[in-house]
Amino acid sequence: MDLGQLEAYLQVAEHRNFSRAAEALGLTQPSVTARIQALERDLGESLFERNGRGVRLTEVGESFLPHVQRVLKALHDGKDAVQSLRKLELGTLRLGAAPTISTYVLPALLKEFSSRYPGLDVSVRTDYSQQIVQMVLADEVQMGLERGTTHPEVETIPLYSDDVILVTAADDAFAERGSVDIEDLATRRLIMFNRGSSYYALVDNALRGAGLPVSPAMELDNMEATKKMVEVGLGIAMLPRVAVAQEVERGELREIEIKKMTMPRREVALIYRRGRPLSRPAIAFIKLLEEHYGVSVLPTK
Repeated sequence: MDLGQLEAYLQVAEHRNFSRAAEALGLTQPSVTARIQALERDLGESLFERNGRGVRLTEVGESFLPHVQRVLKALHDGKDAVQSLRKLELGTLRLGAAPTISTYVLPALLKEFSSRYPGLDVSVRTDYSQQIVQMVLADEVQMGLERGTTHPEVETIPLYSDDVILVTAADDAFAERGSVDIEDLATRRLIMFNRGSSYYALVDNALRGAGLPVSPAMELDNMEATKKMVEVGLGIAMLPRVAVAQEVERGELREIEIKKMTMPRREVALIYRRGRPLSRPAIAFIKLLEEHYGVSVLPTK
């Protein structure tokens, strides 16, 4: 029993005529007859009764019909699904992203992605960079956006540098000056973001390297809360530019230059499992990243 036999059976059952069934299938009548006979041999039963005016289904043929209709419909639906996947009308993009990226970078990217591919679903899991790597290795996500962790089983493609800047409240004394010496920071309450985050280590190392050991007056595990504390004047903070860009633009926070200090920055990268074929939604998202950041990720043909 094969697909050609089932299609011939269904057409004969619908048209009650071998000639019209052959025409619908683009076959000769003898070919359709041969397929029906082969199917009947496989089943060990007659499916049609022939008479001068055409054919009609036997009792066995009637009982067999709904099953064949379901089988062929399932195959047709399967073909449609494959076509939809090929045309990016169906499927899921599964991403992992570090918290800052998920909050401040992904929304604009996914807005554009969803505009281009409205039929695709998107799933985003947020965690620290090391956990994102483990998600990629466990195939829990198709790719990740994180701080560029290296791993032998992961491809890492740098996308952009995430600068860290000093920010204060709009009416802060530092805001009036616009720039300060590194020693000036020792006189102020320093608010630090999340000791478990890579940003904490980045800022801590930068300040220690500049001769200013860190002793935070306040430590928070939420970026939005950290910004609010700075806004109301509870202290100053060194935060990623991408996280405070809107507040600086609106004048709610002020960016302050630290003289003679190289400000820390973090490389943000795309990662995916080495040697694992990428899904069509994943490839489409990578192409968007290539356009947005001017990088080359996919091999050129």
